[in-house]
Amino acid sequence: MPPVIFMTDAERTPDPGAAIKRLPKGAGVIFRHYQVPNRKEIAQSLVLLCRQRRITFLVAEDWRLAMEINADGIHLPEHDLRSWRGCSTRLGGKNFMITAAAHSQKSLWAAARAGVNAVLVSPVFPTVSHPKNVPLGITRFANMCRVSPVPVYALGGISKNNLARLHNSGCVGVAGIGLFYT
Repeated sequence: MPPVIFMTDAERTPDPGAAIKRLPKGAGVIFRHYQVPNRKEIAQSLVLLCRQRRITFLVAEDWRLAMEINADGIHLPEHDLRSWRGCSTRLGGKNFMITAAAHSQKSLWAAARAGVNAVLVSPVFPTVSHPKNVPLGITRFANMCRVSPVPVYALGGISKNNLARLHNSGCVGVAGIGLFYT
């Protein structure tokens, strides 16, 4: 499992390649450039960069694109978990990584039942991306980590200033945008 996952964003990370070049080997990337005209070309160039740097590359929400560019896996939004259940064994072979978003204990369990490898739980802290969403806070997040049947990543408002607060939470790593692209 990658210890850190950088999540691209077409608006906030217009040059995701620059952030990827700063990531440590063994990191992960979730490609989230939705509805951009040259999405496939961007994904193809980034997957090559990630291969060179030994970084895991996942495509968010689009398993067809993930297969087409030979990505390392996919990331599922919370709303896709029901339709995904049982499909994980049909794509990409045994090394194909599948992560999912979860915003509650209920969705964390739904992700586990769907057969994902890991869950990105959010928002842990107040976040720029979703300022109206109420953060879980460290105590609630840590409780979710402790009972989760799959590895959990912290997502949402993660910064260098609050990273240490996650130390004993039970998460396997952190995911974010601003943490890696500032």
